[in-house]
Amino acid sequence: MADKTVDMPTKYDPTAVEAGRYQTWLDEDVFKPSGDPQAKPYSIVLPPPNVTGKLHLGHAWDTTLQDMLIRQKRMQGYDTLWLPGMDHAGIATQAKVEAKLREQGISRYNLGREAFIKKVWEWKDEYADTIHQQWAKMGLSLDYSRERFTLDDGLSDAVKRVFVSLYKQGLIYRGEYIINWDPQARTALSDIEVIHKDDKGAFYHVKYPFVDPNQTFNGNHYIEIATTRPETMMGDTAVAVNPSDERYKELVGTKVVLPLADREIPIIADQYVDPDFGTGMVKITPAHDPNDFQVGNRHNLERINTMNEDATMNEKAGKYNGMDRFEARKAMVADLDEQGLLLQVKPIVHSVGHSERTGVQVEARLSTQWFVKMQPLAQKALKNQQSDGAVDFVPKRFEHTFTQWMENAHDWVISRQLWWGHQIPAWYHKQTGEIYVGETAPKDPENWDRDPDVLDTWFSSALWPFSTLGWPDEDSADFKRYFPTNTLVTGYDIIFFWVSRMIFQSLEFTGERPFKHVLLHGLIRDEEGRKMSKSLGNGIDPMDVIDKYGADALRWFLSTGLTAGQDVRFSYKKMDAAWNFINKIWNASRFVIMNLGDQTKPVVPAAEKWDLTDKWILSRLNATVKHVTTMFDKFDFGEAGRALYNFIWNDFCDWYIEMSKQVLTGDDEAAKADKQDLLAYVLDQTLRLLQPIMPFVTEAIWQAMPHDGQSLVTAAYPVDHPEFDNATAESDMTSLIDLIKAVRNIRAEANAPMSTPIDLQIKTDDTKLQTVFETNREYIDRFVHPKNLEIGADLVAPKLAMTAVITSAEISVPLAELVDLNDEAARLTKEAAKYTAEVERATKKLGNDRFVANAPEDVVNAEREKQTDNQKKLAATQDRLAEIKAQL
Repeated sequence: MADKTVDMPTKYDPTAVEAGRYQTWLDEDVFKPSGDPQAKPYSIVLPPPNVTGKLHLGHAWDTTLQDMLIRQKRMQGYDTLWLPGMDHAGIATQAKVEAKLREQGISRYNLGREAFIKKVWEWKDEYADTIHQQWAKMGLSLDYSRERFTLDDGLSDAVKRVFVSLYKQGLIYRGEYIINWDPQARTALSDIEVIHKDDKGAFYHVKYPFVDPNQTFNGNHYIEIATTRPETMMGDTAVAVNPSDERYKELVGTKVVLPLADREIPIIADQYVDPDFGTGMVKITPAHDPNDFQVGNRHNLERINTMNEDATMNEKAGKYNGMDRFEARKAMVADLDEQGLLLQVKPIVHSVGHSERTGVQVEARLSTQWFVKMQPLAQKALKNQQSDGAVDFVPKRFEHTFTQWMENAHDWVISRQLWWGHQIPAWYHKQTGEIYVGETAPKDPENWDRDPDVLDTWFSSALWPFSTLGWPDEDSADFKRYFPTNTLVTGYDIIFFWVSRMIFQSLEFTGERPFKHVLLHGLIRDEEGRKMSKSLGNGIDPMDVIDKYGADALRWFLSTGLTAGQDVRFSYKKMDAAWNFINKIWNASRFVIMNLGDQTKPVVPAAEKWDLTDKWILSRLNATVKHVTTMFDKFDFGEAGRALYNFIWNDFCDWYIEMSKQVLTGDDEAAKADKQDLLAYVLDQTLRLLQPIMPFVTEAIWQAMPHDGQSLVTAAYPVDHPEFDNATAESDMTSLIDLIKAVRNIRAEANAPMSTPIDLQIKTDDTKLQTVFETNREYIDRFVHPKNLEIGADLVAPKLAMTAVITSAEISVPLAELVDLNDEAARLTKEAAKYTAEVERATKKLGNDRFVANAPEDVVNAEREKQTDNQKKLAATQDRLAEIKAQL
C-alpha cells in the first residue's frame, strides 16, 4: 500500500522535531506584522516577566494562550503584533541582587548607587538571555524587533510624562502617612504587596498606673491595656475609649503613666474604639499604626517614631535603643514583669502582614512618601465599565473583583526607597526647600537635590499597553495602528496589582481602554492541588517538561481540558496523554504522506467523486472548523481542544484513514488518486487547525507533505465551507460506524476473534438505512468479516445468537455454541435497564416546564430526539429479550 519513502521516524521525537525550527521561523521573519494596510490589526502586548529569574509554569500557561490567539489571527489574515518585553521589577530584582551580594559580604551601601545599579543591569542582561531562550523553547511567535524593557528610554519618557501630569492635576501628592514598611528591603510597600499570614503571638496585658495616686478604677490604681506589640509602647501618646462606653466616662480627661517611659499620657474618647473588643480600652501609637495615626490627627497627638528603617529601636525607645524589634519586645516584657506591671500573657495565633518580596514582617511606619490620589481615577474606570468601551472580563465574574477593588481603592503609595527603578522626577531646592517636578532637571541643577526614591514597579507596568507602542508620541505609527490592544492574557491574582492600574491609567492618558478583552486564567497547582512553592519543593520547571515531552505536548496540556479562570493541577499522567496524542497524529500523518504518490499539493476532488466516507469526513471537518473557530473567539480553549481531539483521534485516524485503506489497496487507480487527494486535504486542514496550539510538530509534518507556501505559520486558517455540510452523510456514516462497533462488541463478548468468519443479520425496515448498508458492503466486509450478510425488514433472529440494537436496526450474530442463552438474556436485561433509565431521565427533563420554556430550542429538540431513539432501542431490546426467554 505504501508507495513513497518519507523521512519521518515511526515514533514522534520532539527533540528532533523542534531542533532548529524556531530559528528558521526567525530567519523567515514570519512573526512580524504583515504590514498590509488592508488587513485588520490585532495586537497583544506580552505581560512582561520580571528579570528576577527563570520563567515558571504559570508563565508557560500565560504565554501559550497568547501565542495561540496571535497565531490563529495571523493565519486568519489579521495584521498581527505580539510585542514582547520584560519588567525591571524594582524591589524583587533589587532584593535578589542584594542577596547575591550579601553572600559575598557586600552591601549596596558599600558599592554606592551608581556601582550597585551597574550590578543590577548585569543581572538583568543575564536573566534576559535566559528568558529569551525559554521563549524560543516554548515556540512563542513574538516580534523581537519591537521588544521593550520598562527602564528603556521610551518607557522612561512615558513614566515622567504621567508622573508630572498627575502631579500638576493634584492627583500625585507628597505627604506624611503611616505606610507599610519592609525593614529588610528598607522601602515602602503598597497594601497589595503585603501578604497576611497566621503567626504565633500573644496578648500582653499591662498595667498603666494613674498619674493621680488617689485615683482608682474597679478598685485598682491602674487600668489594664492589652497589646500584641509591646515594642511600640515607647511611642504611645494616649489611651482611648469609645465616647458611648458608660464604663469609662469618668476616666476621659484623666492621665496615666506610660510604663517603662515614666511619661504622662491622656485618656481620650474616640469613635474608633470598639467597646466590645477586649477591655474596650486601647493604647494609641500614632507613628506605628494606621488607625492610631488617624486618631492622633483628630486629637493633635504627638507622633513618636521609635524605630529605625531596619526595624531596630532608635533613641526614642530609651534604654532599648539599638535593639532589634523582637529583642526589644522580650526585653520590655521582662522589664514589665520585673516592675510588677505585667498582668498576664495570653498566647494567640493572629494574622500578621509580611512583605511579598522579602517575606519579613512588615512594620507600619510613619513616613513621608509620594501617593496617587485614587478616587478620581477609580471613578473614571468604574464609569467606563458602564459604557460601550468597557473592558470585557473573561470569565465575567472577575469584573466584580475589579469593580469591588476600584470602589474601595485607597490612595496608592508609589515611592520606594530603592535604587533600581524609575527615579522620581522631583527636586528639592537646597536653600528654600521648594519642590520642583518636571520631565527635565531644573536649569540650575547645582542648587537642587533630586528625590532619591524610585517609583513602584507597577507605576511603569500600568503604562505598558500604550507606552510600548510609542506613547507619549500619539502620532507614533504603532500607537495609531495597534492601540487599543485586543486581548490581555494574565492570571486572576494580579487584577489588583496590574489589570486595574492599566485600565485607569490608559483611560486617563489615552481616553481609551487599554485592551478590549482581558482573559484571566488561574494558578497551576501540583498534582495534590497545592500551590507550587520553594518551601514545599513542588515547583516544576517547564523547560524540564519540554525536555521530556516536547513544547507541543506541554502547550496542549496547558490549553485544553481546562476551564477559563479556574486553577489547574499539573499532571504527568496528562502529559503522557498529550505526548500519546501527538504520537497518534505523527503516525497517522506518516501513513497518509507515505500513500500520497506523486501529489504536489492538497486538492479536493470533484464532489461527484466523493463516496460516503469522503462526504462524512468533509462534513465533520467543516463542523470542527466552525466549532473550533467559535470556541477560540469565546476563549474556550478547553472546548476547542476537545473538538480537535475527537475529530483527529476518532473521525480522522480511527475511521477515515482506516476506511481509506479499502481504496488505497484496491485496483481502481482513479478512486485511489481521489482518496489520496482527500487524505492530503483533510490532513492539511487539520494541521492548520492545530498549528496555533502545536506549532512545532504541525510545521514539521506540513513541510514533509505536499504543500503550498513557505511556512504553516503564515498559511491560511481553515474557513467554513457550507458545501461540505452534509447531515445525511453524517447520519449514514454514524449508522455504519455503530454497526461495526456493535458487531465488534459482540465478537469481544463472545470471545470470537476477527479471524473467525460469522453470519450477520441486520434487521431494519428503514429502506434508506438498508441502502446505506448495501452500498457500503465492502466496509462491512473489511471491518466485520462476515461469512454471510443478510439485510432486510423481515429477518428472524436464530435461536442461538447474540444481538445488539442500534438506531433503526437490530443486529443478530448467530454464533452456534459460542453463546449461552442465559448469558445473552442477562446482557439484554442490563441493556433494557440502561435504556429505561435514559427514557425516564429524558421524560423527567422534558416534563420540566422551566427547561422546555428556557432552554434553547435546538437543545430541547435534541433531547426529544434522544428520548425517541432510546424508546425505540428499549422496545427492540425488550422484544428480543422476550423471544430469548420464550426459548429458555
